[in-house]
Amino acid sequence: MSESLRLSRQFSLRSVVEAIVQGGAISRASIAKQTGLSKQTISEVMRQLEDEGWVRETGRTSGHVGRTAVTYEIVPTAAYIGAVDLGGTKVRVAICNLACQVIGEVMEPTHKDGGAAIIAQIARLMQNAAENCGIEMAKLRIAVIGVPGAPQADSGKVLLAPNIAGFDQMDVASELESALGCDVMLENDVNLAVLGESWLGVGQGHDNLAYIALGTGVGSGLMLNGQLVRGANNAAGELGFLPFGADPFEPESLRAGAFERLAASYGILARYRSLAGSDASVPAIFDKANAGEAHAVAVLDETARLLARGIGAIAAIANPDKVILGGSIGTREELVARVKAMLPICFPYSVAVEASELGEHAALVGATAIGLNHLHNTLFGADAPESRISLPPANAVSIREALN
Repeated sequence: MSESLRLSRQFSLRSVVEAIVQGGAISRASIAKQTGLSKQTISEVMRQLEDEGWVRETGRTSGHVGRTAVTYEIVPTAAYIGAVDLGGTKVRVAICNLACQVIGEVMEPTHKDGGAAIIAQIARLMQNAAENCGIEMAKLRIAVIGVPGAPQADSGKVLLAPNIAGFDQMDVASELESALGCDVMLENDVNLAVLGESWLGVGQGHDNLAYIALGTGVGSGLMLNGQLVRGANNAAGELGFLPFGADPFEPESLRAGAFERLAASYGILARYRSLAGSDASVPAIFDKANAGEAHAVAVLDETARLLARGIGAIAAIANPDKVILGGSIGTREELVARVKAMLPICFPYSVAVEASELGEHAALVGATAIGLNHLHNTLFGADAPESRISLPPANAVSIREALN
């Protein structure tokens, strides 16, 4: 087969799969109408997809004049996607099928030893999730790992991740591929979160989004014109390293980031200790603020002030039409309300700010999205046009209900 014919076949295959993914149960006639391909080409492609187990008959059309037609859908169990949200305090693992259904999910505290210990932990949790729902690991075709830092494609290392020890000294991607026995993609966890929110959360219908996660650390994901912004070293949106908050010239700011040192949980705890002369957990500080304790109120006010400055910095450069706040601290309504009040004081034009709708599952939803798109590209031979991620419409997806 000539190269031109091979490419034509790949794009035909991809176009048919796209039509089925977007249309759910769909007839060959509808596929032809959507793709512009000939009936003969569609018949050949459908025969190949059926023979290889990717599509199946699902019924017949109804409600139309004339003869009914056979409809087809993707076989949900033809392959599985592993989705991992790795954080400094906990790691969450899910297995999803091609119908965007979560088949199994497990979570536990992140191994404190970092490095190889976390690699082994992710592999064990993935195996446990597969066993819990009776899935053979051989059917896991790809695992998408959300990491709190900047994955490096050339070395497999993860930089700018001070809460995950050892990932900046090892080929994380290769180690995970060996441990899991499937392809592995590393992606910044907040990039996955903004993708998840744009697909199934409060970002639906918006092509220009920023997602800011505030918890143990702080980071942001950017989506401009419907595409993730990764930057030259996959470090776009590393909000924690904004050069304000703490002194950016102090050595510690090169490790944890000047902004993160004050805005994230450690800064919140330190501010309360300084004002109250005693220690309290972050949830306790919120409880004390809700009860009217002056020191706790002052801590949340200052945290909101810092976060408003961070949002202003992003808005000045990227001009998103919505900023989504996530993370264990960022989604707290007490903080969201304060940020909304602070932002107009320090920034000249209106920026919509909302709490994440997907919450702690935002990165898992985004990982599933990346995994689905990657499978389409590798299995069916052609990238989506304009490098956009092609996903099922939100009203056809069950992953959100499964995660709730």
